[in-house]
Amino acid sequence: MREQFDSSPVPSALQRIAGSFRIAGWIGFWVQLVLGVVSTIIFLFAIPAAQPRASGAAAASPGTGGSIFFAVCGLLVLYFSVYQAWRYTRLGIQLKDSNPNLRPKKADTIKVLRFGLLVSLGGLLLAVLGAEAITGTLLAKSLAQAQGGVAIYDPQFINRLIQPLDIFVVLANTHTITAHFAGIVVSLWLYSRINRQ
Repeated sequence: MREQFDSSPVPSALQRIAGSFRIAGWIGFWVQLVLGVVSTIIFLFAIPAAQPRASGAAAASPGTGGSIFFAVCGLLVLYFSVYQAWRYTRLGIQLKDSNPNLRPKKADTIKVLRFGLLVSLGGLLLAVLGAEAITGTLLAKSLAQAQGGVAIYDPQFINRLIQPLDIFVVLANTHTITAHFAGIVVSLWLYSRINRQ
C-alpha cells in the first residue's frame, strides 16, 4: 500500500500545494467559523435587548437601524467565506488525485482563490461600514450624555447612556472583521503558493 502511494504520478510540487490547500483551508475554516458563531451569538443577544423600551424615549442604539444592517450583512457574507475555506480543503484533495484528468486546472484553482478573496474583501467592506455606523452611533450617544450626575436618575436618560450591550455590538463586529481578515490571509497565501510553483 505504501509503495502504491509513493509511485503515484502526482508531482511533488503539486503534492505540496495540495497539502497547503488542505491545511490552510482547515485553518481558515475553523478560525472563521468560530469567530462567526461568536459574533452571531453576540448579535442575537444584543440586537433584541437594544430595541427601544415602551416606557421612555428611545435614543439611537448601535443594535438598531441602519448601523446594524451592514454589520449583519458582513456576518452573512462571512458564512459564505467559511464555505469557501471548506472548498479549499476539497481542492486540496482533488489536486492529489492520481488521475490528471480529474485534477482541477491551475487556472480554475486560481479562479476559486480569486473568488474567495473577493468574497472576503466584500464581507470586510460591509463589516467596516457597519463599524463606522456603529461607532458613529456610540459617539452620538456619548456626546449627548450630560456631564453632571443629576440626570442619571431620569428614566428617559438611561436610554441615552452607552450600555455594556452597545460595546458587545462593537465586539461582535470586530470578530467579523477579524474573520474576514483571516479569509483574506488564507486566500493570498494560497495564491502565492500556487504562483511560486
